[in-house]
Amino acid sequence: MKKIWRYLGLFCLVLLLTLSPILMIAAQNNPAKQGQETPLETLGEVFPVMLDNQELFTIRQGIGSFSAQERAKSITARIEKIADDDALSPEDLTIKIDPEDKNPSIILGDTVIATITSKDAKLHAVSQEVLAERALAKIKAAIVRYRQERQPDNLLKDAVLTVSATLSTVLIFWVMIFISSRGFPQIQRLITSLVPGVGFQNFEIISSRTIGIFSLRILQFIRTLIILTILYFYLTFVLRLFPWTRKFGDGFLQYFFRALEVFSQEIAKYLPNIFIILLIVFITHYLLRAIKPFFTALARENLVIHGFYPDWANPTYNLLSLLIIALAIVIAFPYLPGFNSPAFQGVSVFLGVLFSLGSTSAIANVVGGIILIYTRSFQLGDKISIGDVIGDVIEKGLLVTRIRTPANRIITIPNSSLLNTNVINFSVSQREFKQPLILQTTVTLGYDLPWRKVHATLKEAALATQFIVSEPAPFVLQTSLDDFYVSYQLNAYTDHPNKMVYIYSELHQNIQDKCNEVGIEIMSPHYKALRDGNHSTIPENYLPEDYQSPAFGIQSNPQK
Repeated sequence: MKKIWRYLGLFCLVLLLTLSPILMIAAQNNPAKQGQETPLETLGEVFPVMLDNQELFTIRQGIGSFSAQERAKSITARIEKIADDDALSPEDLTIKIDPEDKNPSIILGDTVIATITSKDAKLHAVSQEVLAERALAKIKAAIVRYRQERQPDNLLKDAVLTVSATLSTVLIFWVMIFISSRGFPQIQRLITSLVPGVGFQNFEIISSRTIGIFSLRILQFIRTLIILTILYFYLTFVLRLFPWTRKFGDGFLQYFFRALEVFSQEIAKYLPNIFIILLIVFITHYLLRAIKPFFTALARENLVIHGFYPDWANPTYNLLSLLIIALAIVIAFPYLPGFNSPAFQGVSVFLGVLFSLGSTSAIANVVGGIILIYTRSFQLGDKISIGDVIGDVIEKGLLVTRIRTPANRIITIPNSSLLNTNVINFSVSQREFKQPLILQTTVTLGYDLPWRKVHATLKEAALATQFIVSEPAPFVLQTSLDDFYVSYQLNAYTDHPNKMVYIYSELHQNIQDKCNEVGIEIMSPHYKALRDGNHSTIPENYLPEDYQSPAFGIQSNPQK
């Protein structure tokens, strides 16, 4: 039986809540009441008379050419003028009734401060005389209070209170931050140790560390709210102390809630569009997450597509992500608040022109970077030569490529300039084709040296060099037969192209040593044509002990 009455009561409550709005709408649209006007509706708009941001009384009716608003402003200005003039006493304010229209007026000497009309009296449901007496009393009290608050003693007291409140607030903030900065980490560690993580079988969904961090964020948020609340009360208290800032103190919270109300109304107006934008963001996010494992498998070579190289996987994913995000922005753009407004369109055109004018070189660099990626000219860590620059690739971006030279100088080269320059890659042969790099160096020697001896000596020097491989074996080419000398080109293989600078240095050292050991002088053949009487250029430790410089060869012509 009790359940029946409970359900019956619930049904009546739901029925009442359902019918109430309908009855209210019907009452508002009732034709019988639409022609009726309340007394307040016939009286017009209300304009307050103020002094020091405090309302004294209100005005509804204009007089003559003065509107109600102009009349209220005029009365306010007269009262402020009296309040600022210490020579005028508020006790001299009196009420005088006009003999013609019988309206009572508040005057000071011969100056009319305010006139009370019949509509002013109707608003307060009292006679004009009573309303005039009330207004006079409020004006006197307001002027006295206005002057007292501006006395030096009161201002000094307010200044002392301001300093005290400021010091107290700063002290409270310091204590809160001091305690929280030491207490919050301990609370976080305690929660992390006591609260277990959330998981399913062997998969951990939320770790205890994450719970501890989340708890710390909640504590920090509560601390921020407390600080903002204390700051609000401090500002309100200080602003209300002084008469010049009292209106800001009284309306401080109102300004905030008014701005919050306007913001909420705008949010509510665009709520359907916001849901569409959130849906676009949601779909875009999970679409990117869905395609990422595919490119990760390509990069790790778990998935192989003929003609698609693993080093293309990450750049292709980034480009595809950029296209998807750009498409999502284009779809979501019309749903942004203020999309059809002239200001929004003007800013969009301005940004478009600015981007088109300022991004010409940037777009060229991006296109160059994409071309370099898919032409596979080089990879990170490769030893390359661009113009007169030789070094290792340390960064390969869409805009620029950075190279570190053997002297540890970082050279930045725009990608657009690389498209018009020959790029020599010393590493790609070893990495992709398993063929070692050939290092070449040329030695010029005279015709008096047997070429077989030179070949053997240069090969021996190459094999004595670190990082020069024995298979394939080094070989020598005679590249030219000049007037005084032969050019011998030594070709040696290495599987360490990144060390080519140091290999060249050691190779040249070994060529010098091996040539000296077998008595080959590495010198200009032009000079050797006149060797008579000159000491050998081979170091002393390679020369025989009985070596002597040759004498000058002089021949005489017996016929003369």
